[in-house]
Amino acid sequence: MTLGELRTLFIGLKQYEPVDSNELLDFARQSYLKGELALVQYRDMIRELEALGAKKPDYELEGIIHSHI
Repeated sequence: MTLGELRTLFIGLKQYEPVDSNELLDFARQSYLKGELALVQYRDMIRELEALGAKKPDYELEGIIHSHI
């Protein structure tokens, strides 16, 4: 699957254009977890999206741990 095909699939399912490359990154991750993307396709897609500026979210685990104590 190409980035263009992923974008087309996104639009077909969500009924709107992706806001940015981060939104496509999340969609690619979900597609991989659902078994819709092979690992090789997923890795290639991630590299391509990161080259376009997409970033994985930074989670503050320390803040989450302290909020539950």
